[in-house]
Order: sequence, then structure tokens, then C-alpha cells
Amino acid sequence: MEYRQLGGSGFKVPVLSLGTGTFGGGGPLFKAWGATDVAEARQLVDICLAADLTMFDTADVYSQGMAEEILGEAIKGRRDKVIISTKGTFRTGVGPNNLGSSRQYLIRAVEASLKRLGTDYIDLYQLHGFDAITPIDEVLQTLDGFVKAGKIRYIGCSNFSGWHLMKSLALSEKYGLTRYVAHQAYYSLVGRDYEWELMPLALDQKVGAVVWSPLGWGRLTGKIRRGNPLPASSRLTSKVALDAGPQVPEEYLYTVVDALQEVANETGKTIPQIALNWLLQRPTVATIIVGARNEEQLKENLGAVGWNLTREQVARLDAASQTPLAYPYWHQRGFAERNPPPV
Repeated sequence: MEYRQLGGSGFKVPVLSLGTGTFGGGGPLFKAWGATDVAEARQLVDICLAADLTMFDTADVYSQGMAEEILGEAIKGRRDKVIISTKGTFRTGVGPNNLGSSRQYLIRAVEASLKRLGTDYIDLYQLHGFDAITPIDEVLQTLDGFVKAGKIRYIGCSNFSGWHLMKSLALSEKYGLTRYVAHQAYYSLVGRDYEWELMPLALDQKVGAVVWSPLGWGRLTGKIRRGNPLPASSRLTSKVALDAGPQVPEEYLYTVVDALQEVANETGKTIPQIALNWLLQRPTVATIIVGARNEEQLKENLGAVGWNLTREQVARLDAASQTPLAYPYWHQRGFAERNPPPV
């Protein structure tokens, strides 16, 4: 397993991490992802550690906290061998203060995550979304306090826009506070918006990408093909899950899948392995969160590392997945001599 530096920190993480969205199966959305119990989770952790995949990503809202609890049980007795990444910000209860990134909420959220995970520290704590109501300096001061107390080692954010992230980094520098070293972002061969602004920002500011849903919300499994019905096991058969995720035009998806199949035929790899390997060759990517309902899916995902696509194959996938840029990015590409795209 390859390890990469997480942003501008001295911390190294494996290029693949195991996501725990499938742990628990609580509620319609997460039930569509999976319902892994403690025994099954322990087996997945065993396989991961045998492959030197040591990072596990979760969140307080995954199955109403069950995912953190199950992960905590699955790693019991081997906390020193794993990297835990979790998230908070989204609503976890009724009332006006049971969500967001205020000092009031984050203190409770972090303490609750520590308890559910059965640990006294979190390696990477990320804000699950941007809170436009709470002053950014309040958010950063609160997180900085947790770092100083030893309860959080590194901080990151998730689903921020470019100005959200840049303003946060600027205030960290201004006040000498702990800065974000990671941005957990959606990025896939059928979702390349990350490249427009967030990737150049991450390169400039040394923020590592922790990629979520690298298979396009379950669309790049190799089971979704032109003219074929959705497989019964796909999360996309759930309207709740479909509506909650990124939307992808069907013809565009089929064009990308056709290109993936061509490369898969050439390499002897599977479509998911090709899609993951493509991401591993993109700038700023530190780690990719892979999900798995079972051991078979996990072992297939592990097959995405230890080899590389050729430049020509990467270029073909780039071309098949290219989409029109939004303004001002299409205009900036016309001034490529002084505003080159990230490489």
C-alpha cells in the first residue's frame, strides 16, 4: 500500500481508506448503502490491515451514530494500528443547536464521537459541511482547542466551496490557528467539478484531497450498462439514495463506462479498479475512500493499487469524461499561458 503526505502536514495516509457508510444500515439512505454489523466489520478491518490499509472514515450522522459505534468495536484492541477519520456538522437531533459548527455544538459532537468510537483521540476530524451562520474564527478556535488538548490530531473540512476553504485558511494564518490539511470532496470520472477551483486551491495551499464516492455514487461499478436495467443491489434503486447523491446524465455516464471498459479489456483490470487508479494519478489526491458491502467488493477495490494506467489510457479517460466548464473557468482556460490547468 502506498502512503502519501496529507496536505502540507507531516502525516502520511494510505492511498485507499475504508468508508463506513455501509456500517449499521440505519434509515432509508444508509440502508440503501449496506447494513454491515460488528462481526462483518471486524472481518473487513482484518482484510484492510492485512493489506496495510490502515485508515477508516466515518461520520456522526452515518446510521445515526451506529457506524462510529460499529467501527469502534471492530478496531477494539488495535487502536494503535489504525487511523480514524470522522466528521461532524450535520443535524443529529432536534432543536436549534443540534447542528452546525458552533463552539456549543462541536464540543458535544466531538466528545460524542470519541465515546462512540471508544478512543481518546481522533486522527483527522473534518467538518461535514460549511456553516455560514457561525463565524469562521469561532469554528477554528474551537477546533484548535481540541488539537491543543490532544483530542484531535489534524483537522479538515468537507464539501466546502473555494472561498469557504480559502477564507478559513486565511483566518488560520491570521490568528495562528491550526489549519485544514484535508478537504474531503466528491471527485470521480463522472464528477470532475473538483478540478475547476478546489484542485488549484489545494495545490497552492497544500490541502490534501480525501475523495468520497470515487465511483460516482455507485455508477462506476461496471454493473450499469447501456440498455440494461439497474442491478437490484445498486443503491440507485433507492429514490432516497438517488436524490441524495450527484446527478449524472445517462448518455454521459454510458460514454465514460464504454471508455472504462476499453481500458479494462486492455489491462485485465475491472472497471472500478480503472476508475480508482485514474483518481490516484490526479493532483492533490491523498487518499480515496472506498466502500464495501462485503469482502469481495473490498478485495476488488484493493486491486486498484500497485500499478498505473499509461498516459495514453489516462488521456482517453480524460477525454471521455470531459464536460463543459462553468464561467469563469472556461474563460480562464483561454489564458492558459498564465493560468494553466492543474497538472
